[in-house]
Amino acid sequence: MTTKERIVDEALTLFSRQGYKGTSVKNIADAVGIKDSSIYKHFKSKREIIDAIVDQMRRCMDQMSVDAGLPQEDNETAAAIYGRMTVEDLQQLSRKVFLFYLKDDFISRFWRLAVMEQYQNQEIYEIYRSIFFDQSIAYQTRLFAEMIRQGIFREADPRVLAMSFYAPIYFLLSKYNGRTDNVEEALQALDMQVAEFCRIYTVQERNSHI
Repeated sequence: MTTKERIVDEALTLFSRQGYKGTSVKNIADAVGIKDSSIYKHFKSKREIIDAIVDQMRRCMDQMSVDAGLPQEDNETAAAIYGRMTVEDLQQLSRKVFLFYLKDDFISRFWRLAVMEQYQNQEIYEIYRSIFFDQSIAYQTRLFAEMIRQGIFREADPRVLAMSFYAPIYFLLSKYNGRTDNVEEALQALDMQVAEFCRIYTVQERNSHI
């Protein structure tokens, strides 16, 4: 790990424990084992460190989507791929994504930071909301709209479908974050959510698939 990477990593740990305002540049430098002035060789401010944290988190999420086998194609092709999946296929795929967000240490630390800062630092919370709410719902809305167009899902408001799918999963992530002893319980609840969503919204002739 380079010095710059260590600064990002240690800063996130401190931010998630002490808060953004409660963490000084000196705190970060001490954690890395360098002089305060050395921080400024890599970052102009704490705000730039936050930007680097967000960039790394996005890279982690992009890599996860590839590793988990999520369709990387355009919405039309991705919708067709999902349409050929069985409920069991979708449950397994959902488990991979869910476990990443539940267990990835970098994501978990950012999650704690965002929750801590939601009433203290609006800028940090807006970043969190954009990534974990707005962008997720926007992507699923576009995907579900295409799945409706292809006759995979019933006619419905695609944004409502997106919220109906995502909200219970976000709830489960919030409930079980940091509780590694209850992972199987969380996964069983996830499987039930995915199966019920498919039962309600999938066109009947396709019920053996998603």
